[in-house]
Amino acid sequence: MRITGLNRRTFIQATAFAVAAPALPKGRALAAGKSIRVGFVTPQTGPLAFFGEPDRFLLERFKSALEQGANGRPIEILLKDSQSNPSRASELASQLALKDEVSLLITAGGPDTVIPVADQAELNGIPMIGTACPWQPFVFGRNSTPDKGFDWSYLFAFGLEDVIAAYMGLWGTLDTNKKVGLLFPNDADGNAWGDPKFGFPPALAGEGYTVVDTGRYTPMAEDFTAQITKMKTEGVDIVAATMIPPEFFAFWSQAKQQGFQPKIATIGKALLLPTTLEAIGPTADGLSTEVAWHPSYPSRSATTGDTSSVVAKEWQGATGRQWTQAIGIKHALLDVAVDVLKRASDPADPGSVVEAIRATKTDTLLGTVDWSASHIKNVAKVPIVGGQWRQADGKFDIAICANPTGAAIPVADKLRPLA
Repeated sequence: MRITGLNRRTFIQATAFAVAAPALPKGRALAAGKSIRVGFVTPQTGPLAFFGEPDRFLLERFKSALEQGANGRPIEILLKDSQSNPSRASELASQLALKDEVSLLITAGGPDTVIPVADQAELNGIPMIGTACPWQPFVFGRNSTPDKGFDWSYLFAFGLEDVIAAYMGLWGTLDTNKKVGLLFPNDADGNAWGDPKFGFPPALAGEGYTVVDTGRYTPMAEDFTAQITKMKTEGVDIVAATMIPPEFFAFWSQAKQQGFQPKIATIGKALLLPTTLEAIGPTADGLSTEVAWHPSYPSRSATTGDTSSVVAKEWQGATGRQWTQAIGIKHALLDVAVDVLKRASDPADPGSVVEAIRATKTDTLLGTVDWSASHIKNVAKVPIVGGQWRQADGKFDIAICANPTGAAIPVADKLRPLA
């Protein structure tokens, strides 16, 4: 591993001022009391904006911990909107590294947000922590392997194997013909989910499911007639997909119009918000999805001391809106960032920050984040469970129905078939 205090940013600075300053001290010296800067790249607008919805609320909750800071210096969060655009995420990460001179990059919002930021972290020698991205696109999608890893970019998240286990945990309680129609976009997420080596197809086939792969559709597609026709022709009982909300709106309305009625539809990413289900209406009752966080999670934040239930209630009281999974995910990201900087011997030295990341073992609303416990370099695993949206009195709530990778997370009920 090439972990030193002299990274690309400081190398550029050193060569630019070589005559005036022939020797460069290790790391970037911080004046006493100067804030430790953290660059936070997250989608605030665009189709992935639901990932960024709770950010400002959470930064206010962490205000005391950020002011207390690390090594006698406050922590300053520079919140940047990726606009749900991978190129914009990359550009912002570069600016944060080279112009704003952050000590740490943090990010969340699926592969299209996390991967560009991670790539800039490697390019510029800046420690980075990401979440809300399966580890497979983070590792394999960046031409690495579980035993090789990276120098600067770290992830705590679930893997596709955990999503698949949660999905099959949901499906296994119902009587179906075990024919699964796959619906994935041609992007980093969809290509990982549909990968013939580590994605859904081989895992499902290995468990006796018949896979009906509809191919990769163009992101933001509006016409799913071909995919629906194929699923109907093949007699699909189960639909598995990863989509953004506008894509799912189009698919689901067209499926209803064309008389396609599967027993189960488990949809990744698109169904994280109750407002999405409300926009769909009564036909959304019974849809299922992965659940990365829920108010019933038993874990507690090491930074604030709060439980998941307390944080969810505070959000609802402050905003008047239902809780969303992004709250717990982003809360955990801030937990880890604060913990790392507090333990780093010198937050201005990238190598020191990376060593602190590697040694992390801290409690968050998602559970314990511990990179040393993982067999995948640069990746710490956290659980993900399966849940079903249910409508009552016009309101949608999600019930956890399968917990194969999170035994401590309570199951509320079994999956019910779609009406």
